[in-house]
Amino acid sequence: MSLTFSQPASRSYTAPIAIAAAVLVVVMGLVFLLNPHKTAEVTIKNSATYASHLVFKSDSMLVGRESSEDDVYVVVTLRVEDQLRLPLFIKDFTATLTPAEGEPITTSAAQKLEVPNLYTTFPGLKAVADQVNAPLLLRETQIDPGKSAEGMVLLHFPATQAMWDQRKSATISIALYHQDPVVVEIPKH
Repeated sequence: MSLTFSQPASRSYTAPIAIAAAVLVVVMGLVFLLNPHKTAEVTIKNSATYASHLVFKSDSMLVGRESSEDDVYVVVTLRVEDQLRLPLFIKDFTATLTPAEGEPITTSAAQKLEVPNLYTTFPGLKAVADQVNAPLLLRETQIDPGKSAEGMVLLHFPATQAMWDQRKSATISIALYHQDPVVVEIPKH
């Protein structure tokens, strides 16, 4: 009896690796093509403004010790359509006003509990919101796949009506949970 220590022929793994790589590329291509590239489609249906000018009188005996404050309230009606196969959850609304001169002004939308107090303080603002005739679009709103949510967002900028009318730009950003925010330009009328 003789012992032989022969080695079996080595097997090439080139073909199985090439086939696996080709399958992986095809699967990645299909995932890229079949998944939506946008999380949400946001459209601004309309917008309206309310400008306020408040004068604060001083209790001082000095003549001309009054101060004033100018504010612009912007009522925007948004439609947010879910483009994914997953539900979307609205986290927050912020807006940025870039005036013709000066630094950009960023603000967060009014909270649900703030709106009745604003309407009481500024009845003209309530009249503007009533003309829009849309419910308040709330934070934490869930939008199911293929569905949409529509409503009003109330923004407050410490600016004059002239600054708003002559602005370089104004944008609203819709922050979503687990997704990138969606930014939309508020059109000039």
